[in-house]
Amino acid sequence: MVEVTRLWLIRHGATAWTEEGRFCGWSDVPLSDLGRHQISPLRPALDDLEFDSTWASDLSRATESAEIAVGGATPDRRLRELDFGELEGRTWDECSPAQQEELIGFDGFVAPGGESVAQLESRVRDFIGDLRHGEHLIFTHGGVIRLLGRLAGRNIVAKPGQMTVVDWGDVQSEDEAT
Repeated sequence: MVEVTRLWLIRHGATAWTEEGRFCGWSDVPLSDLGRHQISPLRPALDDLEFDSTWASDLSRATESAEIAVGGATPDRRLRELDFGELEGRTWDECSPAQQEELIGFDGFVAPGGESVAQLESRVRDFIGDLRHGEHLIFTHGGVIRLLGRLAGRNIVAKPGQMTVVDWGDVQSEDEAT
């Protein structure tokens, strides 16, 4: 029998900052009315599913999304978005062309005064490594979902309130083989 770790990843709903196109890493910006509206339709879809655990980033936009969708989740700060440092609250147009290029490339990005994607990967892998095989529902952020997708060989750009599924067992098998 093959044991699988399946990650059901939900990006939190919109915030005032995401609606304005602002980078929102570790800043604790709450859901907007639009964000609450984006998450609400998930509740009936998730009611019919069973999960071995339910987690959320400890930032309010993720914990509130989990509260709306499934009645709550266990918070874990390792599921936070990338710390954008000096770019927090800025828009795309306020970034230099070099920063924009690095953000598009993603893997080698290092936020000035913040965190690198390598640091993000380290803490997210640490979290995933603590999970047992099974079905895990995770309310988190676009950068975390993009990272996990890339590690699974997919390019996922999750919109606010969007759910995607990643079979992590495939990624672990590939990692263990190297």
